[in-house]
Amino acid sequence: MASIKNLKKDINYILGDVIEECYTWELFNPKADKKESEAIINDAIDAFDSLIEMVNSKKVENKKQHFKNVQNSLVVTASELLERVNKL
Repeated sequence: MASIKNLKKDINYILGDVIEECYTWELFNPKADKKESEAIINDAIDAFDSLIEMVNSKKVENKKQHFKNVQNSLVVTASELLERVNKL
């Protein structure tokens, strides 16, 4: 991992892309029920908040391992959200 700044950017860009995909789906499917896409958006926002909170945590013993865990959590969360988007 290069820096905390880049990790924060990755979190922002990846989860922002998930939200953008939901909005794109809503635009191309105006008559479809939007409850599931709105739920995905809300989950992405919650994930963003929790991941940024983890990054900003000051009470960490092993910083390298902590940030690696945050990065792994981002990958897992983004994968799960994208699977849900693909099922729309």
